[in-house]
Amino acid sequence: MTLDHLSLSSLAVHAGREGLTELGVHAVPIDLSTTAPLPSVMEGRDALDVLATGQPLPPGAPTIYRRAWNTTVARFEVAVAALEGHVPGGEPLALEGIAFASGMAATSAVVLSRVAAGVPHVLAVRPLYGGTDALLESGLLGTEVTFVEPDEIASARTERTGLVVLETPSNPTLELRDIKDIVRQAGDVPVMIDNTFASPVLQQPLRLGAAYSVHSATKYLGGHGDAMGGVVVTSPDLATAIRPIRVITGGVLDPWSAYLLLRGLATLPIRMQAAQATAGAVACWLTEQPAVARTYYPGLPGGDPTGLIGTQMYGPGAMVALDMAGGFEAAQQLCSGLRLITHAVSLGGVDTLVEHPASLTHRIVSVAAQPGAGLVRLSIGLESIDDLIRDLAAALNAL
Repeated sequence: MTLDHLSLSSLAVHAGREGLTELGVHAVPIDLSTTAPLPSVMEGRDALDVLATGQPLPPGAPTIYRRAWNTTVARFEVAVAALEGHVPGGEPLALEGIAFASGMAATSAVVLSRVAAGVPHVLAVRPLYGGTDALLESGLLGTEVTFVEPDEIASARTERTGLVVLETPSNPTLELRDIKDIVRQAGDVPVMIDNTFASPVLQQPLRLGAAYSVHSATKYLGGHGDAMGGVVVTSPDLATAIRPIRVITGGVLDPWSAYLLLRGLATLPIRMQAAQATAGAVACWLTEQPAVARTYYPGLPGGDPTGLIGTQMYGPGAMVALDMAGGFEAAQQLCSGLRLITHAVSLGGVDTLVEHPASLTHRIVSVAAQPGAGLVRLSIGLESIDDLIRDLAAALNAL
């Protein structure tokens, strides 16, 4: 059966699971072998040459060594690429996924591929995830970064510019960026979108002209807070520059995590839809609370000033942020006062999490990029709306 014309929800269930009937199994096998038997010296040599040039390994070829290729990981890569390349009612985009041990490993590989190409200058639009921001500003990977506003990209490009980096919705204040306009301004410079907050269910950046869509797969793709990973989805030609970096640096995704992440993809559409509905209700409730100075959510009035929901995004997502009227002290008390909602970093799981970005995810960025001291970020999970509001109300009332 071809998967080309399935709906996204059906594709999420079946992508990456091809060939299971022939194997005589229903669940995806977990390939725990660190090495593989070689049929002959010549076949091993030829397969290694394919991997060294960054090409996907052909079916039936020796898999050599698990730092270079793992069959369970490859299934996860195929599935994510299928979701990112899904075109409703049309032919899917020909994309490839490259999985890593974490989202930061995936981001680093994209950046390194551009530095290795001799174009180390990066244009970055803030706000970004704190780890990405700090990585670029540190110059650790040989980058030269210029932080710009979205409308400054065209004027800031130079001959050494090799990459434009942004996140939409942004972390932590959920600004929406017009990907098509960013791509237009970037010209022939490839654009990397951190698509973690949206997931392929709500946004597919490569359909809009971006060159790379990067995920911390630890978040929505896995969805259960029990597997860490990252993935880059890109065109086949750009993928060939990234795979050798994974092999050389060793930032590989382990097979057990790949299995859990692939299992998480099957429920991604229904999880995202349910969490998004709850997030909208929670965000509306927060706007009426006197202890909350401002609520950030793209689905609220004024949260999508350029009309990207319904065109670029299929929905506003399940992340909410709020500025506490009482500043840092109130933010600190709110995080500590919640009982059902867990005070922890990360996001995108089945349970609702709260964190203080300036103290945690964005503490390592420069002062200029620090979120406000009163800002709190919520990742809405699958609990009942009434239970979440009851927990928030008790913590806010205690202020």
